[in-house]
Amino acid sequence: MAHIHPTGWREMSITGTAAREIETLSYLDEQLADAPYSIYHGVHWTNVEQGFSAYGEIDFIIVAPNGRVLLIEQKAGFLTETPEGLVKSYQGKPRKIRNQILRTIEGLVKRFGGELSIDYLLYCPDYTVRDPHLAGIDPRHIIDATAADRLSQVIREVLPVSEFSDQFEKVTRFLGDTLSLRPDPSAMIGCATDMVTRLSGGLATWARRLDFTPYRLRVVGTAGSGKTQLALAEYADAIDAGLRPLYVCFNRPLADHIQRLVPPGGRVANFHMLGDAFMRAQGITPDYSSPEVWGEMERALATAELPETWMYDVLIVDEGQDFSIAWRNILLRMLKEGGRATWLEDPTQNLYGRDMVPLPGWVTLHSHTNYRSPRQIVDMLASIGEARQPVEAASPFEGADIEALVYPEGDTEAMLAQTKHAITLCLAAGFARPDIAIASFRGREKSAILGRDTLGDAHTLKSFTGEYDLFGNPVFREGGLLAESVYRFKGQSAPAVIFTEIDFEQIDELVFRKLFVGMTRARLKLVLVLSQRAAERFLERI
Repeated sequence: MAHIHPTGWREMSITGTAAREIETLSYLDEQLADAPYSIYHGVHWTNVEQGFSAYGEIDFIIVAPNGRVLLIEQKAGFLTETPEGLVKSYQGKPRKIRNQILRTIEGLVKRFGGELSIDYLLYCPDYTVRDPHLAGIDPRHIIDATAADRLSQVIREVLPVSEFSDQFEKVTRFLGDTLSLRPDPSAMIGCATDMVTRLSGGLATWARRLDFTPYRLRVVGTAGSGKTQLALAEYADAIDAGLRPLYVCFNRPLADHIQRLVPPGGRVANFHMLGDAFMRAQGITPDYSSPEVWGEMERALATAELPETWMYDVLIVDEGQDFSIAWRNILLRMLKEGGRATWLEDPTQNLYGRDMVPLPGWVTLHSHTNYRSPRQIVDMLASIGEARQPVEAASPFEGADIEALVYPEGDTEAMLAQTKHAITLCLAAGFARPDIAIASFRGREKSAILGRDTLGDAHTLKSFTGEYDLFGNPVFREGGLLAESVYRFKGQSAPAVIFTEIDFEQIDELVFRKLFVGMTRARLKLVLVLSQRAAERFLERI
């Protein structure tokens, strides 16, 4: 079968001439499915010679098993036939197609540095060449609109299928090593966000069509199933209806993230933010230097009379698997009579070993489909452990860019060095610093990374110090790279995730849950930094 490089082209959400090239790629993928070609698309390279840069580009490179190469230059839209040959205008400037193709062939042969059997085709699917003999290109090498349906046949004629040779290995290695053949992460990030949001938004659509009284809905959904989209839709609908919603989650970072997404008019908090606000409204300033402060908040919320301003029409509980029965009772007493309540949870993301909160009489909805994590990550997790509920991989992205770096257990310096190397890998792959997150397998107090201001000379870290200001807000170190424990990063995600300080002797239930949470945070790229013994246990399962 034909192999297309780079992968990810099916997920590209693009317009204009690039969209026409993706159409052609789909055609080649279908028509050449049974042929053992390697197909490279969107190839661009730069060659610096004599003080100036010479750019070459070609739309498709097809390599036959014997190493013979076919270049296909696609020109969509209108062309101009001139006495000097076919011309294509770019931003009002005419460019001779023949010269462009010849420069590309010359540059490719020069870079290869050896004998290279090469041929070319000009493919213009929207234009009919009126006088092929004046095109400046051999008519046998032109596929215009009248012959577009013969493109795959011509490719097979130019590149007859044969046995694989050493030349094939040389050519494909050259193309893979020399040319930059990977999707542009900046484009893929936006595409991934749009597509996953659209797919996982289905839960928000049909879950809100349920109608029962009283409205008590428990959603047991896996990572990336759309629980957040459902919660945001519930919140926005309440605001639009003139109601007051209350959104409560377990993690402060998630609460801060959600607060930036919702319209004004309700309240978003984690449980202790809620307790802080309630105590201050009673004229009591919480003492964060006291270890009793958290219990004092809980008692205040559980026993004090609630004024009308602390009663809500809609209640949304996120990360419900981490809540206690006492917290459940407190939140439900804040719900007005006849109000709506939605409880969102994932048992596999229960990192604190708490029993699931009973919700007798509630309608339960199960959602097993993960739209966010690339299917390769979901499949890898399925091979190393069993989730509390089955997980169906449905991301538009088949493969993830997964890498593993190993360090000797107990060697902190080696672990830090491998984490720095992981950052380099993500930056080299084209991810910007805001697109990269470091998640530690350890909690903050036991982590060797989360207490640091920097990681080497080049990387500053933004992480929670463990302290709170006078208003109860967490104090963060200033830095360019987000670093969180897997516990605090739960509920969030990033295009590129470095999951580090992974160390364990055996994959028990808690270890699997931490692996599940950490790995499913990655939307495109995942780098695992594991101890030697953890890597051995990990590899035994996959």
